[in-house]
Amino acid sequence: MTDSALNPRFPAGFLWGAATSAYQVEGAVAEDGRTPSIWDTFCRTPGKVFQDHTGDLATDHYHRFRADVRLMAGLGLTAYRFSVAWPRVQPTGRGPAVQRGLDFYRRLADELLAAGITPVATLYHWDLPQELEAAGGWPERATAERFAEYAALVGDALGDRVGQWTTLNEPWCSAFLGYGSGVHAPGRTDPVAALRAAHHLNLGHGLAVRALRSALPAGTRVSVSLNLHAVRPLTPSAADREAVRRIDAVGNRVFLGPMLEGAYPEDLLDDTAHLTDWSFVRPGDPEAAHQPLDWLGVNYYTPTVVSATPEGAAPAREDGHGGGPSPWPGADAVGFHQAAGERTAMGWAVDPSGLHELLTGLARRHPGLPLMVTENGAAYRDEVRPDGTVDDPERAAYVRAHLAAVHRSLADGADVRGYFLWSLLDNFEWAYGYDKRFGLVRVDYDTQARTPKSSAHWYGRVARTGELHPVGEQGTRPGARLTIKP
Repeated sequence: MTDSALNPRFPAGFLWGAATSAYQVEGAVAEDGRTPSIWDTFCRTPGKVFQDHTGDLATDHYHRFRADVRLMAGLGLTAYRFSVAWPRVQPTGRGPAVQRGLDFYRRLADELLAAGITPVATLYHWDLPQELEAAGGWPERATAERFAEYAALVGDALGDRVGQWTTLNEPWCSAFLGYGSGVHAPGRTDPVAALRAAHHLNLGHGLAVRALRSALPAGTRVSVSLNLHAVRPLTPSAADREAVRRIDAVGNRVFLGPMLEGAYPEDLLDDTAHLTDWSFVRPGDPEAAHQPLDWLGVNYYTPTVVSATPEGAAPAREDGHGGGPSPWPGADAVGFHQAAGERTAMGWAVDPSGLHELLTGLARRHPGLPLMVTENGAAYRDEVRPDGTVDDPERAAYVRAHLAAVHRSLADGADVRGYFLWSLLDNFEWAYGYDKRFGLVRVDYDTQARTPKSSAHWYGRVARTGELHPVGEQGTRPGARLTIKP
């Protein structure tokens, strides 16, 4: 067997990255003019977050970003996907930018570029300024308009440094976990508000793309990242296939329709007609959401298995937080089931075929649209050895299997340009607080010391060579030589 068969090779220029988000890593929540976001408020609502953890300090990336960039460079990463904190740049969600906030991102981008790492900026990763939520939040049209103004400010400030942009990260979570099930900030439980939020996120995306195109130099690439659901029926029955259609409508096509085709799917409108007449969609809105994209980001962790729930039975909640209000308006009668196979610390099944399914399906439906895997990774119960190193072969095996699925997708015609592992660092994991660790790099939350895990050394070798090496090869085991202490 040839080396290329043992170690599949990725195309030249493929981006090898890791991702974070502002609230999960930055800390410094009250410094340099930053004001509270909806997540600052949500974390201070008792019982909403594991052990009432907050992102006040997180991993202190705001002060330690230079050391974190050195870590990335030492591992051989070629790209870093970060998000800009809206309340750090525009504290009230309107008006002029705070230059001290923008200066942080200027310094971060400069440090990345000096290290040969491509900066990829996400404008919105869930940290809506609290003042905008007090005015109605994403269910209100004005928030989409404010988002476009914010996009123009950030694009104008960073366009000379950042050549890759993402408008929104996982708008499904923002709309349906934030306003439907209430397990994410701002914690509201109103299915109509969730649908209104989804529409205004679509509109905000389109308006922001226009604003970025006006502010950025020619050749800058603009995208959006969606957590698309690989939806499968529990059985081949017609009822379970109907459950798939409903979840595909409100989980995927609610964003893919307007963003990529300029229209909402008719079946989604029919499914939710008992809730709303969609009169909040004004003439021209879906077309405004439909802006040319340079690539589409795909976030994937595990497949979604559904069935028709017998009448009177309580459906399971796919959002992973047990019972409570549903995040699936128009699909309340759908039951959710765990896919077969081993599980991560999140309880999510490990099934890389779902990523191949999403990438190749998008390539068929939208030929010519480049794709990027902008989030993929796994949480495990990492153990620190007596010598201070962390061996996490399960995470490396998870990532290798999913990278193999990406490689198969390339062979099957999908134009995939890069892969961003979630996450660079252990961090504040939203409603799970600091209980779940996704990082390539372990963070000691008491001291903020960083120690790359064995998965980081393995992934770094893949990034440096462009080859999908087996897990556990020499040179990919844990080591303390890249440990960064405070």
